Amino acid sequence: MEWVPAVFIAFKVIVLGIGMFLAVKWHYDQGKKHGAEKQRAVLLACAKLVGIFVLLVVILLVVTFTVGKALGLDLTLS
Repeated sequence: MEWVPAVFIAFKVIVLGIGMFLAVKWHYDQGKKHGAEKQRAVLLACAKLVGIFVLLVVILLVVTFTVGKALGLDLTLS
């Protein structure tokens, strides 16, 4: 019975490795099929999403510290 987990883990690693290889290969082939303009559009959309995410995180931090100070919490970093 001690060999069963080793076999299952090895099988899982092999199957996931093959799946990841095929997924990367498929995406690479799709990228070669489509032009650079689509890739540029995707990168621009990703950049916009990252910018929005960073802005929302900053807003969340400001609101958190404002509410914390209004409640009388000591939020100093020192």
